[in-house]
Amino acid sequence: MARPLRIESAGGIYHVFSRGNYRTAVFRSDRTKMAFLRCLGEACERTGWRIHAWCIMSNHYHLAVATPGANLVDGMHWLLGTFATRFNRFRQERGHVFQGRYKSIIVESNEGLGPLCHYIHLNPVRAGLCDVPTLARYRWTSLPWISRGSASPAWYDGQPALSHAGDLSPTAAGRQRYLAYLGWLAEDEPARKAQRFESMSKGWIIGTQQFSQAMMEVHRGLAARGREGPSDLQLAREAHWTATLAEELPKLGRARSELGSTGKSAEWKLRLAVVLRARTTVTNRWLGAQLHLGVRDEVSRKLSVWQRKNAGKETDGDGPTTDHIR
Repeated sequence: MARPLRIESAGGIYHVFSRGNYRTAVFRSDRTKMAFLRCLGEACERTGWRIHAWCIMSNHYHLAVATPGANLVDGMHWLLGTFATRFNRFRQERGHVFQGRYKSIIVESNEGLGPLCHYIHLNPVRAGLCDVPTLARYRWTSLPWISRGSASPAWYDGQPALSHAGDLSPTAAGRQRYLAYLGWLAEDEPARKAQRFESMSKGWIIGTQQFSQAMMEVHRGLAARGREGPSDLQLAREAHWTATLAEELPKLGRARSELGSTGKSAEWKLRLAVVLRARTTVTNRWLGAQLHLGVRDEVSRKLSVWQRKNAGKETDGDGPTTDHIR
């Protein structure tokens, strides 16, 4: 049977996960976990994603991702590609970091998202890494951001978990009640079955029968159209990149017409390319064509040289980081 097409939509919610290649322990150190989490934050800043829950284990990760724009594929391509590049650079390795393509399951916002957040938060307990009383202190899930009221980044929103657990508020009392709720859920197998825990990482839809039927209709429509959907999405991505370019040019005191009349290695154009890569998921091929920087490999080489030259002066999100992966 052919694998389901990726259904991308504005306002879509997904359970995204993948394992290390050959099930190897990709995240065998805290530094590597932190590097992935920082990559995730950069991806969210570029795409506008909201993360409702996350968990990083030794050889896999789980994310509950909301996409205000229809850009799951674009963002995951950037996230996994960037992390793999950094991972291989610091370990001096080559090849795939994760096994096959990532799995993405469509989630219904009303009936599926809250249970998915609980499922993700309880992952370390199921794996035997901690018990429920110490779960709130397990560092590599989003739960500490809820349970201790820790300052969390703008791209994280833990309210769906609190709301589903009984319309809890993000207060000290509400957070304590959520921990108690997870403790009850971990011990009550019928409750987990009622929330469909056993199917959270299976199939391609998490939600009610009505939601599943609606998604099947969308899938059949995409299949009938062949691969037009991704082409339409690519046009939308490039429109976003073009709009961002138009926003950034005046900040440098430059006009669009100057892109073609200035040398391929002009300092201001390289700076502009770095900014575009920090704000979007733009490709080197597109930068080369639109900024007149040369072919893709030439753009990559020029920007690498520029980043090394300006290390510590600019932040671009794609250059060397202080996350030494070991």
